[in-house]
Amino acid sequence: MKSYEFLQYSNENGIAEIHLNDPETLNAISPQMGSELLAAIERAEKEARVILLGAKGRAFCSGANLSKGGIDLEDPDRDIGARLETIYNPLILKLRDLKLPFVTAVRGAAVGVGCSIALMGDIIIASDKAYFLQAFCNIGLVPDGGSPYLLARAIGRVRAMELMLLGEKYSAKRAYADGLVTSVVEDDHVDSEAFSIAQRLAAGPTSVYALIKKSAWAALDSALDEQLKRERHLQRIAGQTDEFVEGVVAFREKRKANFQGTLGNDD
Repeated sequence: MKSYEFLQYSNENGIAEIHLNDPETLNAISPQMGSELLAAIERAEKEARVILLGAKGRAFCSGANLSKGGIDLEDPDRDIGARLETIYNPLILKLRDLKLPFVTAVRGAAVGVGCSIALMGDIIIASDKAYFLQAFCNIGLVPDGGSPYLLARAIGRVRAMELMLLGEKYSAKRAYADGLVTSVVEDDHVDSEAFSIAQRLAAGPTSVYALIKKSAWAALDSALDEQLKRERHLQRIAGQTDEFVEGVVAFREKRKANFQGTLGNDD
């Protein structure tokens, strides 16, 4: 079994649990951690029914690890965006295109690219002590990791501008009120609540979840007529799955559906 230096990985009962595991840096993401996380996500997609991402220690992620990666401040041609192409952008796109439900459990700080990763969750469970922070302006950089896209679409341009231009902490409670996270729970209940949601999703119609996710992400950038055509196409696919058959039979028999489906072709 593959081992990771900066992650903990387990897979049981269809739930792949991944934990960022570099608490001394508050789980700051180095190029190596980013590469490990991408590999772990790809692995989980092949062997699980749902992915749960959390973190060890008192913070979800303090952003990119600026103490590692060989940044030469004396080089006028330095390209800080290079690592986006090689690590962070592929990771964010992988999370967007995941066919499995993706749950994030956020405790403490979720900063910079760590904020982006947390907000990529389909279900986002946050601690009442957690906060999100777009700290890029504080070090003379622009937000990355898809943050402008995610924030502007979730809470609107004006509120997104506030977070990105002022670089101030954005509490989980405020994020919940603005519709950015799924729920806020007591700090010591975050992991158990996220796991409970993951269990529920692991027992659900996996292949249909993939279609739902595809429809929802596409809707962010689609005109209504395009979206309606896409829904018609995806509904045809869903209606041909064993999960649809089981769902209807269970409904008629007045029992809970026992979904056993796997990921199928949604092209």
